[in-house]
Amino acid sequence: MEIEVSADDVAYEEDVLRDPFRLSGWLRYLSSLRAAPPAKRSAIYERSLRALPGSYKLWHAYLTELADAARALPVTHRAHAEANAAFERALAAGMARMPRVWHMYASSLLDQRLLTRARRALDRALRSLPVTQHHRVWPLLLRLASLQGCPAETALAVHRRHLQFDPGHAEDLVAFLVSAGRWRDAAEHLAAAINDDGFVSVKGTTKRQLLLDLCGLLAQHPEEVAGMPVDAILRGGIRAFFRDEAGALWTCLAGHYARTGLHGKARDVFEEGATTATNVKDFQMVFDAYLHFEHALAAAELGQAETVDIQSFWLSDRDSTDLTMARLERLLERRPELLNGVLLRQNPHDVQAWHERAKIFDKDPARHAATYVEAVRTVDPAKATGKPPHTLWLALAKMCEDRGRVECARDVFQRATQANFTAPDHLAAVYCEWANMELRQQNPERVIDLIRQATSEPSAEVRRRAAAAVSGEPVQMKLHRSLKLWIMYLDLTKTHGSLDSTCAVYDRMHDLGLATPLLVLDHATFLEDHQRFEDAFQVYERGVKSFRHPHDEAIWEAYLTKFVQRHGRSRPERVRDLFEGAVLQAPPERKKALYLKYARFEEEFGLAGRAMKVYEDAASAVPAGDRLGVYEVYVARATELYGVLKARDVYCQAISGGGLPDKDATTMCVRFADLEIGLGEVARARALYVYAASFTDPDVHCEFWKRWNDFELLHGDESTFREMLLVKRTAAASAGAAVSEMDDFRAAPKRLLRACAGQQLSGASIAQQCKRTRLV
Repeated sequence: MEIEVSADDVAYEEDVLRDPFRLSGWLRYLSSLRAAPPAKRSAIYERSLRALPGSYKLWHAYLTELADAARALPVTHRAHAEANAAFERALAAGMARMPRVWHMYASSLLDQRLLTRARRALDRALRSLPVTQHHRVWPLLLRLASLQGCPAETALAVHRRHLQFDPGHAEDLVAFLVSAGRWRDAAEHLAAAINDDGFVSVKGTTKRQLLLDLCGLLAQHPEEVAGMPVDAILRGGIRAFFRDEAGALWTCLAGHYARTGLHGKARDVFEEGATTATNVKDFQMVFDAYLHFEHALAAAELGQAETVDIQSFWLSDRDSTDLTMARLERLLERRPELLNGVLLRQNPHDVQAWHERAKIFDKDPARHAATYVEAVRTVDPAKATGKPPHTLWLALAKMCEDRGRVECARDVFQRATQANFTAPDHLAAVYCEWANMELRQQNPERVIDLIRQATSEPSAEVRRRAAAAVSGEPVQMKLHRSLKLWIMYLDLTKTHGSLDSTCAVYDRMHDLGLATPLLVLDHATFLEDHQRFEDAFQVYERGVKSFRHPHDEAIWEAYLTKFVQRHGRSRPERVRDLFEGAVLQAPPERKKALYLKYARFEEEFGLAGRAMKVYEDAASAVPAGDRLGVYEVYVARATELYGVLKARDVYCQAISGGGLPDKDATTMCVRFADLEIGLGEVARARALYVYAASFTDPDVHCEFWKRWNDFELLHGDESTFREMLLVKRTAAASAGAAVSEMDDFRAAPKRLLRACAGQQLSGASIAQQCKRTRLV
């Protein structure tokens, strides 16, 4: 077409006419015509392409402008036809090797809904382009297949060809087949993708999810997928992928058979799923679906029964309805049993679960017994949880005994004694229960023989064989040291044996190291009840030698009490030896109680002087914290037995060399002073207050200084009161002094007390003594 050349275009025209095969000249010319009408630009493009028909830049720019201009116009406009013709000319001119040109052409055809022409163009593109560039064409083909007007066969062919090009897009084909209602084809492609070990989904879908999708297809469309190995596919999925979540697949498989009318097969699948579930979630899913299935069948049977007319009533199958209802009721009754089976599959060594299972069959003796037999065969004592494993044997034996089968119970106990329990107490419990059963059967001799056999120490040969065993020493080798068995043996000999046999059992327990303080006391009491006191004392003696503090306290208490009652008057020297031995063995915290008990014995059965000597020894032997209590009793008993003079000696001993803490020494000084005040010895009382002031801080022991103040107000004068104030100030000042000065401060009053202890001194004399000792 002819175009009008303006003055501005002359230079560009001369340039392209001078060298029409130079691309840069045409590009500059087109760039200067940005605002020109489309027709003028098209004419320039056509001229340039006649000169340079193989230029990709010119063709791309030209086709882009044509496609953009036609996109805004109706598909019936001639601009679309012109653009399509331009695309064809470009492809013919050598642009068939350019994927971008094919992409633009096919997109334009798809926008125009020219599906056949677009399909053919895309086929030409796949043939023209190398395989490495096909991935730029397939999205357009998939877009073509997804359009509403695309025939199903064409779309299916596109998806299949795409799957051959890229196997990872199997989900796209399956989704298309599902949307098209082609269930069997979809299932087959899903199965093929799952079975392909090299399949990798481009969308990240796992084979687990693909298998779930396949199961859903097989279960929901059983008629469409007829002929496929549905059972094998679903069971293989359970074994390969869904061991922990098999409930969904069992439900799908049963639903498949239910939809095809195979109700018996569906029921078998439900039963298999419920009896093989390994977790409660899967079991609950299968059981709920099973229950819903039976409800649906029962409702269908009842609905059919209601619609039967009177004439055909006698021809209707009433047994079918009753059987369906019976199945439903039986399923509800079996739920606890099935749920317990899940727990046992999770842990077959759960003893508590086995007991609960046996309890379910309480009304069915055969299954009740079979459950316990299976339990004792299944449970490994080393892995048992919940309860001790021996309780299964005991429950089985108890069941046999309750049903009158005593010999069977004995056989169960005999087998239980050979079991590989992990603890001797478990085996001991078996023997004890066996013995109790024999007692209920009035066989005491047999019980004693049984327990004697159980408590017999294994021979050296048996021990050697057990030590050589690879599995380690069995509990049967340790049974003879079971305290539980020995206590039962002891009770049996007390009831059905003699005195000597009972004592022999006690002695054997002590030899094995099984005796406890309570057994020692029981043994001694048993001998005392049979008037064998010396043997009882030997038991006590053996007990106190076997146990240490604090376990021997009760033994010593009973031993000393009974010995004093028996030999207090007749053999006091023996009692004293016993007390001396008890005091020597006692820990410091028990010495006070023993010394006081010893002193009471001397007061009751011995001499008062000996009692005072015991108190004196106690005051020096007990810990410093207990000495105040000892001295309090010592003073009280000395006053009662010997009078005030002896009490003065005790007080002097306590405050001067008694080793009391400062707080307790202050207390004793105050009580000594109260005693002297009661006797009218005011000066001696004042001297005691002065002595106590040497280790009594006024800021800490305010009560002491208040009592001294009250004492001076009642019995002193102005000079003694001033002396008290001087001592108080000196004590307050000395409280913060160094330790060496404190030692000197406390040493002087002790010398002062010793100087004043045997003489009467006035207040002024005491003050002078205090000045000389640097108290004031």
